[in-house]
Amino acid sequence: MPGRNGRGPVMGRDPRITHPGWLRVTHWFNAVAVVLMVTSGWRIYNATRFFDFDIPSTITLGGWLGGALQWHFAAMWLLFANGMLYLSINLFSGRLQRQFFPVTPRQLLRDLGAALKGKLLHAEPGHYNSVQRLAYLFVMVDSLALVLSGLVLWKSVQFPMLRELMGGYEAARRVHFFAMSGLCAFIVVHVVMVALVPRTLLTMLRGR
Repeated sequence: MPGRNGRGPVMGRDPRITHPGWLRVTHWFNAVAVVLMVTSGWRIYNATRFFDFDIPSTITLGGWLGGALQWHFAAMWLLFANGMLYLSINLFSGRLQRQFFPVTPRQLLRDLGAALKGKLLHAEPGHYNSVQRLAYLFVMVDSLALVLSGLVLWKSVQFPMLRELMGGYEAARRVHFFAMSGLCAFIVVHVVMVALVPRTLLTMLRGR
């Protein structure tokens, strides 16, 4: 019996399980860490802003700059450890290749057109279409930009080469802000898609 991607079954896997336990656990830990980092990051931005606007304080975390930094660094370690676990399992199990590749221009245009017309199928929640694949790959690259720019902001003296590659400390602040904005945009789209296809939430909770 072929697998979801036509490459044969995954050995030892219960076919009734859409998302394995490790994926569900890392997903929800990641969701918590991202919410904590984004909301505390907004508070940090308000205290050191470089644009002519503030983030409403009611949706920020930390109360003040010192408190926000404590929340941000605590969530940073959770996000780092959880992200490394998620990436390692994906790489060594072969799931990264199976689920996120290939992404061809033809497939992407076809699925994007279907999505815009509201005709994109979701028959198998565990199988990603090209739009989803590109979105998740974007998040992986965007998260890398967040980590690297965050290192410059956290330990600027210890990473002088990385700081210079980003154009300096102030440029790294903007890279970090726009990478965060990209992540927030993904979260909004992700939540909207879950609202449109509620059973995807159930499979991430129950696994099947």
